[in-house]
Amino acid sequence: MQQHPRQVRRMAKALALAVLLGSGANAMAQAWPAKNITIVVPFATGGTTDAIARTLGQELSKSLGQPVIVENKPGAGATIGADYVAKAKPDGYTLLVGAVHHTIATSVYKKLPYDFQRDLAPVSTVAMVPNVLVVNPNVPAKNVKELVALAKKTPGKLTFGSNGNGTGQHLIGAQFNIASGTDIVHVPYKGSGPLTIDLLGGQIDMSFDTVTPVLSHIRAGKLRALAVTTIKRSAALPDVPTLDESGLKGFDQGTWFGVLAPVATPKEVVTRLNTEVVNIVNSAEFKKRMEEIGAVPVGNSAAQMASQIKTDTERYAKLVKDAKVTVQ
Repeated sequence: MQQHPRQVRRMAKALALAVLLGSGANAMAQAWPAKNITIVVPFATGGTTDAIARTLGQELSKSLGQPVIVENKPGAGATIGADYVAKAKPDGYTLLVGAVHHTIATSVYKKLPYDFQRDLAPVSTVAMVPNVLVVNPNVPAKNVKELVALAKKTPGKLTFGSNGNGTGQHLIGAQFNIASGTDIVHVPYKGSGPLTIDLLGGQIDMSFDTVTPVLSHIRAGKLRALAVTTIKRSAALPDVPTLDESGLKGFDQGTWFGVLAPVATPKEVVTRLNTEVVNIVNSAEFKKRMEEIGAVPVGNSAAQMASQIKTDTERYAKLVKDAKVTVQ
């Protein structure tokens, strides 16, 4: 059937517009980056997320030829920073250093203003970091067995700090209570910086934080490491046993950190970012820096990171339910 000339013209205009929009998106992607890039850290300064973001930012600035600014937006178990990036302009200039905490928060916070899987596009997992149970030296426990005995003798008296409600440290502490039959009270913070200050000062008794912010204090004797929470020992703390070795069989929790962008960011930009991040993560300089802070470099594909997020979100939903983790 022959089409009306007006319909033909309309279709031609629509096709031309589509081509124009497509070429505009491609042009933008090819021109990227043309200005400063901001990496949002959803915690206060002084923690593992901050250390990884700043190291990555320095290297990205070199490889991309543009300044990379790290901006801290702490609060609400890392969800404030994630929400900010999820709602940012999807042009590749605002990125998030997300972590396993965000897959946990999905189940802990019932009314999040964003969807971690739907609203953010994975770029690459940067590193994995073991968590470690550390106590203030004033706590009279030299190992996990002694700590459990002390906690059972004084239920509700000992405290553990975390990076906030719904973070990995919070969930590990809740799991520890269940596995050991103890009642150690949770105290949430806005990041490892303020948490570590209070731990050193004795305002709280212990934490299950990542190795990075406490490593130097452990080596200086200012904090006592009792066990790492992963199934394997940490290369940074080879003499510290695992919780599994210490009697809590099957305990295996660590923390991953990775880069994400707003979901509508052009595919070409996400691909370029992945290439740059993976190259940096595989560099000798970056690996050396990660070793210094107790982190294990990863550098995977965007699809692999997306699969990891999906799996962790489902796994932690069950753990959150079993541990009865709630936001107070």
